Amino acid sequence: MTATKEDVMEALSKTMHPEINFSLIKLGMVKDIEIKNSEVSVTLVLPFYEIPIKDGLIELIKKSINNLDKNLKIEIKTAVMTDEEREKFMNLSREGWKF
Repeated sequence: MTATKEDVMEALSKTMHPEINFSLIKLGMVKDIEIKNSEVSVTLVLPFYEIPIKDGLIELIKKSINNLDKNLKIEIKTAVMTDEEREKFMNLSREGWKF
């Protein structure tokens, strides 16, 4: 099976943030999904660069994509949210906070 950008988006739309009751897609944490042959590149956009769960979020994304096709080569890039993106994220995080 060759994964499409839509397949990756759908998989990540079901990938929930571990501390907030929303998906990484809804929280605006995923951008720039690119697929070339069997290589998938995704940008994880963080509210702040050095958040403690960054590595865990990267692993969640990889696991979700691997569930589509275990033969895919996955590259996760990271970036920091703009002020506007961060404000949206913070509002949603307050609404969906699990703890």
